[in-house]
Amino acid sequence: MKNTNKKALLFFIDGKQFETFEQFITGAVLKNMAGIPLNVKLYLKVQEGYQPDLIENDETVDLARTDIEHFYVEEKLNFTINGEPFFSYEQYISAEKLRALGKIPLEDDLFQKVPEPWEDELIVAGRKVDLALPGKENFVSKPFEVVILVNTRRKPWLKRTINFEEVVILAFGSYDPNPQKVYTVNYSGGPEPKPEGSMVKGSVVNVKDKMNFDVSATNQS
Repeated sequence: MKNTNKKALLFFIDGKQFETFEQFITGAVLKNMAGIPLNVKLYLKVQEGYQPDLIENDETVDLARTDIEHFYVEEKLNFTINGEPFFSYEQYISAEKLRALGKIPLEDDLFQKVPEPWEDELIVAGRKVDLALPGKENFVSKPFEVVILVNTRRKPWLKRTINFEEVVILAFGSYDPNPQKVYTVNYSGGPEPKPEGSMVKGSVVNVKDKMNFDVSATNQS
């Protein structure tokens, strides 16, 4: 009787080990297993002194040959996040993927490093960064912090939004829920699309560095 107990076939892609029970496998399947885009060139290492084999997407490779096969991508794009090295097979990477790779909290800002004396560039949500520009791209995260002006007094603020009650507390040290106490809050110098306006109880606005709040309180008789 024919022995059908096959052993798993081991192979490597960019140094990472994979295994399969399929003897023949296409370049497209190899790329899918390793998360490599189909438009990226995949090579098979051969004996030293010979040119590596370019594996096309529809080309079939025999994994049951004597040696363990090693595949690799030559054109990876290297970058760092907070000093930790990463690479990408694709030219463009999203802010969301950078945050996921670097495990960056949503409340922190993400910046692309720029040579001094220029300021680092803020990477906002939804943005895609080109990793194929000259040099290696470096990204850093920083805790969100701005200074807002409340009745002309500078107040550090660590959240991206502020609500009506929080503004009042910054102005007077406490918030009085008594309906006889009437607070008026106006703001200016805020972010688009509404950089200025007024706030009422329960309202929330996005904050921006040097944003100004004018707060007053009156007692109704």
